[in-house]
Amino acid sequence: MRKAELVMAAVMGLFSVYLMWKSAELPIGWIPEEGPGGGAFPFWLSAGMLVCCIWIIVRWFGRAGTVAASTGQYMDSATLRMFLLVAGSLTVMIGLIHIVGVYVSIPLFMLFYMRYMGGHRWLPTGVISVATPVVAFFFFEISLKITLPKGFTEPLFYPLYDIFL
Repeated sequence: MRKAELVMAAVMGLFSVYLMWKSAELPIGWIPEEGPGGGAFPFWLSAGMLVCCIWIIVRWFGRAGTVAASTGQYMDSATLRMFLLVAGSLTVMIGLIHIVGVYVSIPLFMLFYMRYMGGHRWLPTGVISVATPVVAFFFFEISLKITLPKGFTEPLFYPLYDIFL
């Protein structure tokens, strides 16, 4: 487990540097009257990921935390099953984005993940599954003016655009 943590932190750190380099080809700051530049979110998210990777490596050398000090097996059969379920459900969600859009695929994923993977009750699952795409819509589409894919559901958003834009 210890070796896997170091390898993943190093690989993700290198990937972060690459993403920062590529996204810096676009403006990464705030553009007046427009909002964030095209490379802003990828750059700053990658920078945050790089900081986290460096912190993991520092903790690895200090053997701080249970994972950094562990000599146990990296992935047992239960962990592999969980990984495959999460990876499969994320793959389905990403595939659905092109068909039904972000604002339908995200709540479907949240419902599956929270209710069936996490075992949460229906009330918090429903509230979070509905609130997440609503908050995302107002954050990206209205505040930042960044349109996300809507698939065949796009005509349903025209009245909201008329109201808020």
